[in-house]
Amino acid sequence: MSDHHTYKKVELIGSSTSSIEDAINNALAEASKSIKYMEWFEVTETRGHIRDGKAAHFQVTLKVGFRIASS
Repeated sequence: MSDHHTYKKVELIGSSTSSIEDAINNALAEASKSIKYMEWFEVTETRGHIRDGKAAHFQVTLKVGFRIASS
């Protein structure tokens, strides 16, 4: 066992027609299928599409940090 950890960050973009929170969770759920040891995220951008004067679609850019397996 190491006495330190090394991390890497990747950028993801999640989307949802429901909410910003769902867009975040959709991105994390998909990423968790191929990225192990995810530990944190930060939202760097939020945007959406407007339809009929209302928010119709949410898109969120995330930076996700994960631990390198051997660290």
